[in-house]
Amino acid sequence: MADRTAEFSAYVAARHHALVRTAFLLTGDHHTAEDLAQTALARTYLAWERIRDKGSLDAYVRRVMVNEHTTWWRRAWRRRERSTDNVPEREVWSPPDMGERAEVWTLVCSLPPRQRAAVVLRYYEDLSEAETAQALGCSVGTVKSQTSRAIATLRERLGR
Repeated sequence: MADRTAEFSAYVAARHHALVRTAFLLTGDHHTAEDLAQTALARTYLAWERIRDKGSLDAYVRRVMVNEHTTWWRRAWRRRERSTDNVPEREVWSPPDMGERAEVWTLVCSLPPRQRAAVVLRYYEDLSEAETAQALGCSVGTVKSQTSRAIATLRERLGR
């Protein structure tokens, strides 16, 4: 038990920043990204003994994050509308680097969740099509079609 905790703690210390960054790219919100990374790490800790290949821990945690994020946006309660008298002010997020990067990131945030996940894993995380397919739990062809649709949408929206 102590060895498992020590190994896990060392892994988290070494990879926490990168995992939160990936979670942020999936969610688009820093606080939600922290929650997603924390949930993924908790699930990973519970499965620590079952993970045979410790060299592919990042892939395992990324897969948990993608699955958990998918579960979050599929929940019906997240789509339910709530009527109020006052419209709440929403904080507008903008990346530190302005210009075209900000515009592209805003467009990436507007993609449907599945396409967004494919773009984030392929281009922001620089995973291969096979690694992205494994992380998303789909075929390489699905990754290609989702990525192609996402890029076509981004090009169309950038053209406007």
